[in-house]
Amino acid sequence: MGDNSLKKVLVTGSSRGIGREIALYLAKNGFDIDVHYVGNQAKAMETAQEIKALGQNADILKFDIKNREECASVLSDKLYYGVVLNAGIAKDNVFPTLEGDEWDDVINTNLTGFYNVLKPLVMPMISNRIKGRIITMSSVAALSGNRGQVNYSASKAGIIGATKSLALELAKRGITVNCIAPGVIDTDMIKDVPLDEVKKLIPMKRVGQAYEIASLVNYLMSQDASYITGQVISVNGGLYL
Repeated sequence: MGDNSLKKVLVTGSSRGIGREIALYLAKNGFDIDVHYVGNQAKAMETAQEIKALGQNADILKFDIKNREECASVLSDKLYYGVVLNAGIAKDNVFPTLEGDEWDDVINTNLTGFYNVLKPLVMPMISNRIKGRIITMSSVAALSGNRGQVNYSASKAGIIGATKSLALELAKRGITVNCIAPGVIDTDMIKDVPLDEVKKLIPMKRVGQAYEIASLVNYLMSQDASYITGQVISVNGGLYL
């Protein structure tokens, strides 16, 4: 991996959903994983056990990505080949009734979390000359907007700008920084979404599966993707809301 054999990846929000699928997919392809969670330790342990069953190392890390001090405390001594910024939240509400805490929580988690997690990790990656991989998670809502998601769309659009700028800064170090913008993916996050109506808007007429995000993450982690950086790749079945 670059100039070394480090094959450890941090996947935030990897106790369940897309993050869990990413962690397992990477483990199947030879990566050791740091499984991150903030609330559900049991699910994080399940993910870690599955990774170990695949023959890879797995550690569990607990921290709140919107808490800068906590991120620094947990991550300051870590060294990774790859970081997947998957953790995020949504608190949907139409703008006239959007509460201040719904705005703040989503921005502080999804966007400020980018800074909080990466700030302790980027300089060690540079200092150790690791030609690593950083992958962020945006959304189709950032590219086209969505009713009831002004806060979420703003946070995920900010991720795109941050990703592109960081990619420019780190390119000469051989570190790639790319963004994935999922559409409607079959996880707990869409349990209240009227899928029959949504599918009518998707040209492929189906929702995406978590492994379809995970497989792209795996490719972007690979040496084959070493000349791809600063890109936003949509995985959405052709959906533009």
